[in-house]
Amino acid sequence: MSGDDTGALAGQPLVARAVRLGRRLRRVDRAHPWLLDAAVVAVVGLLFGVPEFAHYDDGRDPLPITFAQLPVAGTLALQAGLVLPLLWRRRAPSAAFGVIAAVFVLQWSLGVFLRADVALLVALYSVTLHGRVRHLPWVGLVTAGLLVPVAVRVSAVVSVWGALFFLISTGIAAVALGFAVRVRRAQLAGLRERAARLEVERDQRSRLATATERTRVAREMHDIIGHNLSVIISLADGGAYAAEASPERSREALRLVGESGRQALGELRRMLGVLREQAGTPELHPQPGIADIAALCARLRAAGPEVVHRSGGELESVDRGVQLMAYRIVQEALTNTLKHAGPGTRVHVTVAVEGPGLRISVEDSGSPGGGRGAPGEGHGLTGMRERAALYGGMLSAGPAPGGGWAVRAVIPLPGGSE
Repeated sequence: MSGDDTGALAGQPLVARAVRLGRRLRRVDRAHPWLLDAAVVAVVGLLFGVPEFAHYDDGRDPLPITFAQLPVAGTLALQAGLVLPLLWRRRAPSAAFGVIAAVFVLQWSLGVFLRADVALLVALYSVTLHGRVRHLPWVGLVTAGLLVPVAVRVSAVVSVWGALFFLISTGIAAVALGFAVRVRRAQLAGLRERAARLEVERDQRSRLATATERTRVAREMHDIIGHNLSVIISLADGGAYAAEASPERSREALRLVGESGRQALGELRRMLGVLREQAGTPELHPQPGIADIAALCARLRAAGPEVVHRSGGELESVDRGVQLMAYRIVQEALTNTLKHAGPGTRVHVTVAVEGPGLRISVEDSGSPGGGRGAPGEGHGLTGMRERAALYGGMLSAGPAPGGGWAVRAVIPLPGGSE
């Protein structure tokens, strides 16, 4: 049957009703497991036990074979021995089968025919479905051994081989049905387990993606706000000192403060515009790259430090993502320089394509009074290392040999300097 046929069949009202009924029955069975077993016992007893008494009262045999007639109490006792063990057909299927098999042997040794013998097939099905698989060969051999005397007993009507073929085929059908249901349940359990595992993995991926995005946004916010605020604070302090002695320098500092603030505000708006879900299209601008490092150095130079910028190699061919990473590393390194070395330091910035990679170096001379405080392992250094690691690069930061602080990074480039 093709997938279209299966879909069409599933859409039929009767099939949909049957599926809903099956789900309802499974829920009831999980809540009251004894209820289904009692229902099976009641159905087998009504369908195959009650007709025995109708024929018993009639005094006629349904087959042209003479069977023993037992009192009503004896017949009820044998029927109870065959049917009642089905109450344990799921909890102890092998034990239930053993009891039914023993009653079956007793019944046929007395020469009694009972329709309730169908309980043996139900027990065989239950062992296949609910029992241990290693018990099944023994149960099959016992069933075959029980059916041989029955085939011999009815040989007056049907040949022994014909009767034996029919009886054993019936037993095989019960085993096959039990196996089919067992395999189907195992498949459904596997699918449910896989669905649950996929749901857990999906939630984990979602949480990981959320954490990664939070880290990225926090890193961008730190770089944007930290750098521009450091520049603004330095310019404001310088402008305050120069307000009386040199008003022109004070006005220039205020102008640069405004430019730095507007730049920071513009970058924040661009970032928030991309992150925010909005009906219209957010205003998009290119991210800063290596070419913007010169302007970055100029802004820092206006805050006091003497900045020397050098670049080399074919920087235009570098990937835009790598360029943004290089810009952010230089930006964070300059921010730390301004924060820890002060406005009187001298900084050398180098960004160059050399051989198979991109080399980034930011070295300062320390504060004019000698040395500088180490920035420590804050968000800045961690963010720089994370940015370099995203592109397979390495970043080191520590005291420079001649004093001051140095940040160096090497980023491998695809195809070297091509």
